Amino acid sequence: MLERLMDWLRFGKSSEAFELLETEDGMPAPLGQDRKEEPYGQKEENRQISSSLSENERMLRRAFRADINKDLIFRSFFLSGDIPAFLVYVNGMADAKQVSDFILRDGMAKGCMQDAQGDLAAFAIARVFTVGEAAAEKMESKIKQAVLDGKTAVFIEGADSAVLMETRGFERRSVGEPQAEKVVIGPQEAFVESLRTNITLLRRILRMEDLVCEMRNAGGENGINAALLYREGITNITLVEEVKRRLARVDTLSVIGTGILQQLIEEHSLSPFPQFLQTERPDRAAALLMEGHVLLLLDGSPYASVMPATVFTLMTSAEDAYMRRPQGTVIRIVRCIGAVISVLLPGLFLSLALFHQGLLSTEVLTTVIASRKMVFAPIGAEMVFLLLVFQLVREAGMRVPGNIGQAIGIIGGLILGQAAVAANLASSVVLIVVALTGLGNFCIPDYETQLAASFFRLTLTLAAWASGLLGVACLGIVYTAWLASLKSFGLPFLAPFAPKTRSKRPMILRGRIAMHQRAEDMLNTKEGET
Repeated sequence: MLERLMDWLRFGKSSEAFELLETEDGMPAPLGQDRKEEPYGQKEENRQISSSLSENERMLRRAFRADINKDLIFRSFFLSGDIPAFLVYVNGMADAKQVSDFILRDGMAKGCMQDAQGDLAAFAIARVFTVGEAAAEKMESKIKQAVLDGKTAVFIEGADSAVLMETRGFERRSVGEPQAEKVVIGPQEAFVESLRTNITLLRRILRMEDLVCEMRNAGGENGINAALLYREGITNITLVEEVKRRLARVDTLSVIGTGILQQLIEEHSLSPFPQFLQTERPDRAAALLMEGHVLLLLDGSPYASVMPATVFTLMTSAEDAYMRRPQGTVIRIVRCIGAVISVLLPGLFLSLALFHQGLLSTEVLTTVIASRKMVFAPIGAEMVFLLLVFQLVREAGMRVPGNIGQAIGIIGGLILGQAAVAANLASSVVLIVVALTGLGNFCIPDYETQLAASFFRLTLTLAAWASGLLGVACLGIVYTAWLASLKSFGLPFLAPFAPKTRSKRPMILRGRIAMHQRAEDMLNTKEGET
């Protein structure tokens, strides 16, 4: 019995048993090689392919582990019926029908390489293959990356470069409706996970010759591509170069989403407010591009990152411009009031109830005292507890899939609130304050800004619990000064009010939609210089 117990607790484990420790020295060796040989991953970045067909095939099979990866397709054929060649692509990433119709069928036609001289790859691109996008490449690393991206590489005997052809045809999600930025009036299209599709959605709206789309690696070893879009001649070139400099600095293991990339290139990592505007709407992204902003798209991410961002762009909805001036003005005012209520109401109520009862009328003060008659917890602890419960219900409702989440949020809030009042854990007045705070928080259109408001709300509530209105005022001044010093890619976070700049329309009240030929002055665009 003792031996079985020791074996279950692993006390009797043999010293020869396998155990992977952080202190273990060395790295895994390549397949078929001993551990003492050259470690896996060591390669020459600038190595070129050989003119020998067999050597190139051997190199690719070894690099892609073709003996294990059965989705890697190698197809040997005779170009023009007499020139040995082979093609390679990843099954599922490339469209097999395009490979068969436009590469194999055209390449195996008799006499297609007749009178071929000089560079065979260039001759085949010009005379043989009918794929729309084709290019010759000599670098081994670029060829491997192109194959992993879904392209097809063709190697020809005697040619020192391979032909890379666009044959990507993997499955992708179709364009659907926005999930987080739904509007009643306006387009109902949203970005998807395909980078090419997202660029097309933008070019359908901005049919302009000065719209530049630079393709580049996101900086991760997983090889995800990113697209940098801006208007050449309009967007401030200093802003573009700063974005490029930060992207070039990224060198990490993997980049699988815009959220990760944003954290790697942002300047203020501890700021609750985001320094990017994330949007899933092509119309909103296009409008910001017209104003001189820079846009970053990432393959596999259905969101566009807009740079720079200010507190006013984060508080703006895509529907504001589609509604007439009176309706748009009312919506913006309600949204700003809701944001102010969300941040300040708990702290102000707590300050008045604890330290400044004289500012309350007798009726209100009597109601507060009567509602707390049987509550044993201090009012400050009660307020913090209900704020945390609200966040808990909200997160639970968002993480549950489907329509069940909405039911959990509504039913959970009602049941917990009623049960807390019945059990004398909370008073009805404080529950109403927290409910108004939650409604005001949902008026903020950007999700990350909602989380930032939760941070400010909780800290201001703690300051009010400690020292009343004096604590709220002091902490509010500190937060305001900090926001005034915050910058997003060189643009002050409170622009155009701090510092004051010229804007084409009011930022809170919805101005008149008038004809204008210039972008906003706060971005220092080329149009703004004239």
